Amino acid sequence: MKFFVDSAEIDDIQKAKALGLADGVTTNPTLIRKSGRDFRQAITEIADLVKGPVLAEPVSNTVNDIVKEGKILASWAPNVVVKIPLNHAGLEATQILREENIQTALTLVFNTAQALLAAKAGAKYICPFVGRLDDIDTSGMDLIADIMQIYDNYPDLETEVIVASVRTPEHVTESAALGADGVTAPLKVIQQMVHHPLTDIGIEKFLKDWNATEK
Repeated sequence: MKFFVDSAEIDDIQKAKALGLADGVTTNPTLIRKSGRDFRQAITEIADLVKGPVLAEPVSNTVNDIVKEGKILASWAPNVVVKIPLNHAGLEATQILREENIQTALTLVFNTAQALLAAKAGAKYICPFVGRLDDIDTSGMDLIADIMQIYDNYPDLETEVIVASVRTPEHVTESAALGADGVTAPLKVIQQMVHHPLTDIGIEKFLKDWNATEK
């Protein structure tokens, strides 16, 4: 299972990388703006830091503009993947970019129909949003289960499922149990996965016993 760091902050990515949990990075215009850096500077710095895919998102709305901007983004580094919102223009742009051997990730996926269309369009990745579905009292993990079932039904569909809008460690482990190809999560969630209260208690007891023995 792949771990993508959902951040444009170099410090966050370095911390995840130190844990072996930075197989790739996902960014978006909001994360880039929060980082306070120039768009190209941020993407190229991240692409230098990690070997895996770096998802960078155009801010255009028409097919021609998405394709034009996507080509520019892909030229910045060999591991940049063009991240495109899933709508009519996004699907058409995805097919055009695929024909030019530029990898894409379709994002803002909220149902199985969108996931199927993304795969047919030739997206390398899709990013279904589980947390935002949970927010409207719809099970995000049920969506992941349904997408995995559909993709399993058709082995010729090679699109990878990268679960997005991950809010909790449970989102990560449930995604793994369902066979998702990866998750994209903020550093906070990744760090939360490391900890368990019984582990902390056990470490404290071991150290206490060792110190007592040393005396």
